[in-house]
Amino acid sequence: MALPLHATTGERVWHYAFLTICVLIFCFLIIPILVILPLSFNAQPYFSFTPEMLSLDPAGYSTRWYEVFFNDSNWQKAVKNSLVIAFFSTIISVSLGTLAALGLSQKEFPFKTTIMGILISPMVVPLIISAAGMFFFYARVNLLGTHIGVILAHAALATPFVVIVVTATLTGFDHSLTRAAANLGSSPSNTFFRITVPLITPGVISGALFAFITSFDEVVVVLFLGSVHQRTIPWAMFSGIREEISPTILAVATLLITFSIILLFAVELLRRRGERLRGITPH
Repeated sequence: MALPLHATTGERVWHYAFLTICVLIFCFLIIPILVILPLSFNAQPYFSFTPEMLSLDPAGYSTRWYEVFFNDSNWQKAVKNSLVIAFFSTIISVSLGTLAALGLSQKEFPFKTTIMGILISPMVVPLIISAAGMFFFYARVNLLGTHIGVILAHAALATPFVVIVVTATLTGFDHSLTRAAANLGSSPSNTFFRITVPLITPGVISGALFAFITSFDEVVVVLFLGSVHQRTIPWAMFSGIREEISPTILAVATLLITFSIILLFAVELLRRRGERLRGITPH
């Protein structure tokens, strides 16, 4: 945002200082990612730039580590586990989170603040504590080392994101539309599916994407609750760093970064579409 012509010297100093701080934080977060991307194409099994890479010699670059990832059965099994666990945990978290958000959006809902605090508590409690608690609980109900146990655990961690996103979508919801539908004789179920659902769908999908990312990138809980049969991509990367350092990890990290960027773009497009549907921004 440009400074107004009548801005004082102090306002100008703060404006440019704030911009400088933002740029420094941005560089601090982005530069490590920019380093990983070219290293994933290193022709040598090193985690550093070779003289050939620095001189931009084509011989110093290769896609060998991507080929290792796509041809290795262990990595492909980890991809399958990550997708399956993330998919089903997303379905559960979206269902529960959307219903909770719809209930909390009602003005007459009792103890709204307390219940909201309980629902988003998994975001506040340190993950290692949640994982330890789930471990002792799942040990009693025989869910350790099962896909169902990991899916339920990831759903519990992802549900708060769905609640927050859908609740934010419902904040600008025009309830006069549902009252008008009721006055015209529409049943509650028909009003819900034909008016409420289309308007909150962008928020629900955004929440689903956040839930999917949360499950797909989670490693602590799966280490506590899973077995070798639930080995996910983050688990495989963590194990690879500890046991066998290979540039294949850099290739996997690059693919995950690209995947995350695509999902974030999708979330932004859905957010803008939701604002247009609710009349917040012009078409």
